[in-house]
Amino acid sequence: MSPSRIMIVDDHPLFRDALRLALSTANPDYSFLEAASLGNLLQQLKNGEEPDLILLDLKMPGVQGFAGLVYLRGDFPQLPVAIVSGSDDAQIIRRAIDLGAAGFIPKSTAAATMREAVEALLNGSEWLPEGLPEVQDTSELTDLSARMKTLTPQQMRVLIMLREGLLNKQIAFNLEVSEATIKAHVSAILQKLNVESRTQAVIAA
Repeated sequence: MSPSRIMIVDDHPLFRDALRLALSTANPDYSFLEAASLGNLLQQLKNGEEPDLILLDLKMPGVQGFAGLVYLRGDFPQLPVAIVSGSDDAQIIRRAIDLGAAGFIPKSTAAATMREAVEALLNGSEWLPEGLPEVQDTSELTDLSARMKTLTPQQMRVLIMLREGLLNKQIAFNLEVSEATIKAHVSAILQKLNVESRTQAVIAA
């Protein structure tokens, strides 16, 4: 049986090193891939890398919040993605699971517990922090989560670039499509998210 391949996605090299060291202590047969940004991760995946588990930070240059998670779940649904985040807010954890995360590991988690979490995730189990309080969901957030999941991978790319403040012609250049195609994507995004402007779409993201 080949060793499990774990992709660590975080823009802080010291944290990537620390996490890799902590996990390799539990199982020296693990092999590791690293990415410092969502773009770098996507490039590696498109080049044929197939990790058994992706450990994804929520806040990185170019993408914050759940946009990266939603994009990965849409474009690479076969790859399990667990969030490793500085946040331990119950609402954020529940929202991540609603949007398709296999688990959520706060960065404050003890190394031994983090190793147990990764083992569970590699075995196909969901992992959440112990003692996670119940949260009162709202219909507005539930509806927004459902709408976000209807975006196609290309629409999610466009939404992420909108969040970066890029103009339609810049997005078209980056994605190598026509500006008219981007306008059509933006219109579809506004309709799917039930918002009226690009600004509202960015806030939703």
